[in-house]
Amino acid sequence: MTDSDLARRVRDVSRLTGQFVLRSGRTATEYFDKYQFESDPVLLDRLAEQMAVLIPDGTEVLAGLEMGGIAVVTALGRHAGLPCAFVRKQAKQYGTARLAEGAEVAGRRVLVVEDVVTSGGQVVISTGELRKLGAHVDHALCVIDRQEGGVAALNAEGIALRALLTRADLEAAV
Repeated sequence: MTDSDLARRVRDVSRLTGQFVLRSGRTATEYFDKYQFESDPVLLDRLAEQMAVLIPDGTEVLAGLEMGGIAVVTALGRHAGLPCAFVRKQAKQYGTARLAEGAEVAGRRVLVVEDVVTSGGQVVISTGELRKLGAHVDHALCVIDRQEGGVAALNAEGIALRALLTRADLEAAV
């Protein structure tokens, strides 16, 4: 698949139109249903393969955000050969009671992995929590950047966003 083919495939399987409330509380007439590309093993593997080259040098742990980032980070870890942490929105109240499961994040360079970034809100929140645990986080990586303010919000927190695809890429794919 060429990059244009990949963008078209992601758009075709995940783009929905209608009225949608986003995590930020905003309403949108377009929504990218990430579970459609995450549940397709061939497409998810191709996305992860392409994302692997975007991982910053020195990254020690890939941290996928609940829930959509978990599938992406698992596939990405396979291509990158890096351990993964699975980051909850809040620590569970039983068992290990951990916020980040899997690989240890304390004292390590951690790349936050998300599926779709709109405002960047969840990445900011989760990065703050990972930093409290001792993780060194200065980059995030996503499959789709909706180009609706996420880059600026993350930059304000010292996080550089790398995206495999942007909304413009998806719109331009023919």
